[in-house]
Amino acid sequence: MSRVIFMCGPSGSGKSTYARELEASGMLRLSFDTELWRRGVTQVPPPQDLNAQVEADLRAQLLEAVAQGRDVVLDFAFPTRAMREDYRALLAPAGVVPETIYLATDRATVMHRLATRTGADSDDLVLDDDLSARHYDHFEAPTSAEGPLTVLTHEDPEPVTGPRPRVTHQVLNQVPPRVGVNEFRSNTVLSEAVSTFGAGWAVPQLESVGELVGSAGFQADARAAHSSAPVLRTHDRWGQRIDQVDYHPAYHRIIGAAVAHGAHTSAWADPRAGGHVARAATFMLFAQIEPGHACPVSMTHAVVPALRHSPALADRWLPRAYGTAYDGRLRPAADKPGALFGMAMTEKQGGSDVRANLTRGVHVGGTAGGAAGAGTEDEDGASSDDYLLTGHKWFCSAPMSDAFLVLAQTSRAGAEEGLSCLLVPRVLEDGTHNVFRIQRLKDKLGNRSNASAEIELDGTVGHLVGEPGRGVRTIIEMVARTRLDCVLGSTAGMRQSVAEALWHVRHRSAFGAKLIDQPAMSAVVADLALESEAATLTSLRLAQAHEDDASEQDVLFARLATAVAKYWICKRGPHHAYEALECLGGNGYTEDFPLAMRYREQPVMAIWEGSGNVIALDVLRAMGREPETVEALLTELALAEGTHRDYDAHLGRVRALLAATRGQDPAVLQAGARRLTEALALALQASLMIRHAPAYSSDAFVAARLGEDRGGQYGVLPAGADVAAILARH
Repeated sequence: MSRVIFMCGPSGSGKSTYARELEASGMLRLSFDTELWRRGVTQVPPPQDLNAQVEADLRAQLLEAVAQGRDVVLDFAFPTRAMREDYRALLAPAGVVPETIYLATDRATVMHRLATRTGADSDDLVLDDDLSARHYDHFEAPTSAEGPLTVLTHEDPEPVTGPRPRVTHQVLNQVPPRVGVNEFRSNTVLSEAVSTFGAGWAVPQLESVGELVGSAGFQADARAAHSSAPVLRTHDRWGQRIDQVDYHPAYHRIIGAAVAHGAHTSAWADPRAGGHVARAATFMLFAQIEPGHACPVSMTHAVVPALRHSPALADRWLPRAYGTAYDGRLRPAADKPGALFGMAMTEKQGGSDVRANLTRGVHVGGTAGGAAGAGTEDEDGASSDDYLLTGHKWFCSAPMSDAFLVLAQTSRAGAEEGLSCLLVPRVLEDGTHNVFRIQRLKDKLGNRSNASAEIELDGTVGHLVGEPGRGVRTIIEMVARTRLDCVLGSTAGMRQSVAEALWHVRHRSAFGAKLIDQPAMSAVVADLALESEAATLTSLRLAQAHEDDASEQDVLFARLATAVAKYWICKRGPHHAYEALECLGGNGYTEDFPLAMRYREQPVMAIWEGSGNVIALDVLRAMGREPETVEALLTELALAEGTHRDYDAHLGRVRALLAATRGQDPAVLQAGARRLTEALALALQASLMIRHAPAYSSDAFVAARLGEDRGGQYGVLPAGADVAAILARH
C-alpha cells in the first residue's frame, strides 16, 4: 500500500527542504508552488481560479500515484485542519492513512527566512511581510488526534523516514466511509417519484448527477467547503474598498457543478413537461451532500418569475441566469458566461415584517451607473426607472452573487411610492462597482460554506422591478419558489440522514449482532425512512404543481400546499437529523461524520423565507383571501379517501377544523394556526403515501402518524409493520 506524507508547516518553516530529501529517497513529491512555477506564476497568493485548477490536477496525480502503489509526499503546507481532513477523506477509499510531518519552526526563524528570499526558484517565492505574518499567525497546527504525527523543529537535522508508528491495536467494527454510491440510483423513492410526477425523461441525467455527488472527490469538496468558512475582505492591501468574500476553492467547484447540471434554472431555460420536477430532483441531489451552495442556486431559480414583471430587465438578465457555466469573480455580468442572483429583504428593525423596512430609494431616471437618459435603456436593461438606494440589510446571503432583488421605500419627484422591488447589480455594466458595503459576515450555527452578510447601501444603483409601491407583490413570486426549495432542501437533508444512518447500522455490530438486525434500532431507522419518503413524495408533487403547464387546480393547490409543506417538513428536519445522528452513537456527534453538519444545517430551512409562525399565518391568510385554494387542497386529499380507516378519520378532523375557522375570532384563529397547518400537512403526506408508496410503507406511515397508538418519537411503529421491507426500499 502507498505511503503518503503530509508536509505541514507555514511558509518558511523548511518543509520543502525535507520534502525534497524524501523525493530523493524515491517518493513522488507534489507541490503547489512547483506546479505554479512551471506555469509561469510567481504571484503569492496566485489567482483563485488558477489555484483551483492546479489543485484539481494535483489531486488527480495523487490518486493516480496511489492507485499505482507509489509513495507520495505532499509538499502543500496544509495550513488548516479542514484541508488535512479533506485530503484524508480523498485517500480513505484507497485505504491509505497519511502521516503528517509538522515543521514547528519558531516565528523568528520563519520570518527571517522569508525576508531573505529572492524568488530564485519555486521554493523561494517572495512574500511581503504582512502576508508572511498572516501565514504564520493563522496556521492551524496539527495534533496527534488527527492521525500519525511527527513534529520537527528547525534544529532537527533530518526528517523522520524510518518505520511507521508502532501499531498498538487492530481497528475493528468501524464502518467504512459511504462513498462511491450513486445517490440517485440508490434512492428508490426519488427515482420512482421522478417518473410518477412526469419527469421520467430526466432519469439518465439524474443518474449522472447521482454518480457525481456520491463520488469521493465531491464529498471531500463538500467537507472542505463546510469546514472552511468564507472570509470577508473589505479592503485590498492598498486600502481600497473591495467588499469581496473569498470562498474555499471546493465551494466554487461544487456550485460550478450544480450550475453545469441545471440545478438553478434548467426548468426555465429548457421548458418541457416535467421540467420543474427534474430540476427539483437535481437540486435535491446536490443539496443532499453540500447544502450551503444551494442558497444562490435556489435564488437564481426563483428570480425568474419576478424579473418577468419587467420585460426590459428580463431580456437582459434572464439569458445570463440561464447560463450553465459559473464564474465566481466580481465582474460585470455581461462579461460572464452566467449569473447568479440573491435577495436582500430583511432589516434590523423588521425581520420578517418587510413593510417596516426603512431603506430608501430616490428616483433618478436612467442616468445612474452609466445608464442612458430617461425613457431609454442601458446595458443593464434599465430604463428611466433607476433609483439610488440608501439604507441597510440585516441578512443578505450569497453576497458575491451578480445581482440582488432588494426591497426599499421609493419616492419619485418628492412623492412617496411605497415599498418597491429593485434589481441591484454588484457590478454595473461599465465596470463600476455598485455601492454594496459588506459590514461583516454572520457567524452562523450551520450553513457555513455559504456566506451571509450585513450590508449597507449608500447611493446604490437599483433598477425597478414591477410596479412602484408593489414590491411585496413582485418579490412574493420569488419567495414562493424559494419556499418550495426550502422544502426540497429539508427533504434532501432527510435523505442524507437516512442514508448515513442505514449505512452505519448495516455495517456496525453491537452485543453480538448487526445493529440493523436488532428490532429497537431497525424500528427507528425504518421510521426515519418513512418520514423521508413522505417528504420526497410531497416535494415532487409540489414541484409538479409548479410546472409551467400546471392546471388551474394545481396552481390553486400549490398556493396553499407549498406553505403547508414548508411549515411541516422544514420543522421535522432538525429532529429527524438528530435521531439519525444518534444511530451513529458518539461518532455521529463528531465533525468527522456528516450528520453533525446536517443537524446544524436543518434548522435554517425552517427559518428562511418565513419561520414557523409566519408560515402558519400565511396559511390562514391564503385560506381567507383565496378560499378556492382550500377546495383545491381538499380535492387532492379526497383522492385517498376510503382506503384507510385512520386516514379517513383524520380527514374528517381536518374538515371539521376548516369549518370551525369560518367566522372565528382572529385571536383564536391565530392561536390554532399551527394545529391546523400540521393537520393539513399530515393529511397531504398520508394521501400521497397511500397513493404512491407500497402498502407496507403507507400502512405503517398512516398508523404511526395518524393512528390512535401513534407515538411522539421516531421508532414507535405499529405492531406488524413490515420493517424489513421498508428498510430494503431505502
